[in-house]
Amino acid sequence: MQTIHKENHFMASDIVKDLVIGMSDGLTVPFALAAGLSGAVAGTGIVVTAGLAEIAAGSISMGLGGFLAARSEIEHYISERKREQCELHSRLADEEQEIIDIFNSYHISQETSRPIVDALKKNPEIMVDFMMKFELGLEKPDPKRALKSAATIAGAYAASGIIPLLPYMMISSSHDALRLSVVITLLTLFFFGYCKGQFIGNKPWLSALQTTLIGGIAAGAAYFLAQLFTA
Repeated sequence: MQTIHKENHFMASDIVKDLVIGMSDGLTVPFALAAGLSGAVAGTGIVVTAGLAEIAAGSISMGLGGFLAARSEIEHYISERKREQCELHSRLADEEQEIIDIFNSYHISQETSRPIVDALKKNPEIMVDFMMKFELGLEKPDPKRALKSAATIAGAYAASGIIPLLPYMMISSSHDALRLSVVITLLTLFFFGYCKGQFIGNKPWLSALQTTLIGGIAAGAAYFLAQLFTA
C-alpha cells in the first residue's frame, strides 16, 4: 500500500506578515505614547483619550498603508505581465533563450530543456506564467489582497493597541497604571515575539527578546523625554 506524502508548509505568509506589522506597531506606539504622557500628567483620563485617538488614527493610517502597498504589488505584477506578453510576440527567440538559460542555471542542458520550451510555446499564456515566476520571481497576487491586508493590519493595530491602555482605564493614578501597563505590555510583546519567531521560522526566544527590547526602549525613551520637558 502506497503511503500518501504530505508536506506541512505554512501557506498564510501574507496574513502573518500583515498581523506582524499591525501588532508590532499597535503594541509599541500606544505603549510609548501612554508612557510618555504618564511622565507629564498625574491622571489617566488624558492618557486614555489620547491613546484611543492615536489607535484610531494609527489603525486607519496603517490600514491605508497596507492597502496601497498591496495595490502597488498587484499593479506591478500586471505591468510586468503585459511587458512579458509583448516580448513574447516581438522577441520570441530571446524569450526561448531566456527559458533555456533558466534551466541551465539548474544544470539542465539545452538538449534536455528544448522539448520543454517547445511545449511551452504551444500555450503562450502558460509560457508567460513561467517567465513571470522563474525569470522575474513574481507570483500572481490575490486580487482581494489589498482589502484583506488593510483590514488585517488595521484590526491587528486596533486590537493590540488597547492592551497598553487597559490599566489606565481601570486605575486613576497614571504612575500606578504605567507600572501595570509596563508588565502587561512587555509580557504581551514577549509572547507576540515568540509566536512570530515560530511562524516565520526564526529562533522563537531570540525573536521574543528582540520584540520586547524594542517596545521597552520606545516606551522608556518617550517616558524620560516627557519627564525631561516637564521638569
